[in-house]
Amino acid sequence: MKLFEPIQIGNLELTSRIAMAPLTRCRAVQQNTPNEIMVEYYRQRAGAGLIITEGASPSPNGLGYRNIPGLYNQQQLEGWKLITKAVHEEGGRVFLQIMHTGRVGHTNNLPKGGRLLAPSAIAQKGDISTYDLGRQPYPTPEAMTLEEVREAVQEFRTCTEMAIEAGFDGVEVHGAHGYLPNQFLLPSRNERTDEYGGTRENRLRFLKEVLEECCDAVGSEKVGLRISPFSYADVDDDEQELIATYTAVIEMLGPFDLAYLHLSHMGDPVPVKFEMWQRIREKFNGPLMLCGDFTKESAEKALQENRADMIAFGRDYIANPDLVERFKNNWPLTERDNTLWYGDGAEGYTDYPFFEG
Repeated sequence: MKLFEPIQIGNLELTSRIAMAPLTRCRAVQQNTPNEIMVEYYRQRAGAGLIITEGASPSPNGLGYRNIPGLYNQQQLEGWKLITKAVHEEGGRVFLQIMHTGRVGHTNNLPKGGRLLAPSAIAQKGDISTYDLGRQPYPTPEAMTLEEVREAVQEFRTCTEMAIEAGFDGVEVHGAHGYLPNQFLLPSRNERTDEYGGTRENRLRFLKEVLEECCDAVGSEKVGLRISPFSYADVDDDEQELIATYTAVIEMLGPFDLAYLHLSHMGDPVPVKFEMWQRIREKFNGPLMLCGDFTKESAEKALQENRADMIAFGRDYIANPDLVERFKNNWPLTERDNTLWYGDGAEGYTDYPFFEG
C-alpha cells in the first residue's frame, strides 16, 4: 500500500506517509511547560511517519486555551528536549506546531503579562473554557499596534529557532482554524488600514513575513504550513473572497520551497472544498498533506489518485498509539473516549494499550 511507502519531506526520509496530526490535549499543567506524561504520550506514537505536535505558543499572548504548551522560555525548551529525545530514540520524526491563538482565547487563560491581541478589536463568536471562570464568551481582543504586529512576527522566528535547539526536525506554522496568521487573512476579522489590512496583498503580509522569518532562521526544508480553507473559522466570509484569498496564499508560497503544505478539514466532499483542493494541488509544487477524518481505506485511495502525498490522522491517534501497525496488520482500532480528551492527567492520554494479538 502507498500509505506505508517512505517519502522525502525536506531533508528527512520518513518511514511512511502517515502523519500524526496536531492534537490539543491540554496536559501542559505546569506553567505551560511540557512534562513527563507528554514525553510518554509522544514516545508511544513515534511509529508515525511524522509527528506534528499539539500547537505550542511562541508568546505569552498566544496561550489562549487552558494548559496548552508554549515555547518561548528556557524552561519550556528543556521540557520539549525530553520529548524530541524520546521520539528520536524510538526512530521517529517530529515537527513542532507553532500556534498563536490571537483572539481565540480568554484573558483568564493567559499568564501574567499576557494580552489578548488580534489584528482588529473583533471578538471571536462563541465561548471558551477558562481556568477560574468556567465557560465564558470570547472577549474582545486588543487591536495590535504596528509594533506589536512586527513583534509577533519575530516571536514566530524565535520559537522556530528554539524548536531546532530543542531537537525538533522542523516546525509547522499554524495558519489555520482562526488562529493569529489566519486572523489577518480575511476581512471578517481584519479591518486594519495599514500595510497589514485592506487589500488582499496586505492581508497576506503577516503570514508571508512569518514564513520568511522562519525559513531564514532554519531553512525552508524545515518549515511546513497548515491552512484550512472553509473551516468553521471562515463562516462569515464571502465564498468568492475565500477562494481568491487562499488561491493568493498558494501563489505566495511558490518561492518558499516549504517542507510541506498541510491542508486541514478537507475530508468532506463539499463541491467548493473540492474545487479549492484542486486549485491547491495544481499550484503548490511541494508535498501536500491532507487531514480530515480519513479512514485507512479513504487515505489509501487519496494517495493512489494522487490527491495528496501524505495523510494526517488525528482522533484515531488518541486511542491508538500504534496506529501504523494496526493499519498494516488490519488490527481493530480502539474506540476513543472524547470525555477525556482534555483532562489534566494520564487517564485517556497515555493509558491506551498497544494491540496484543
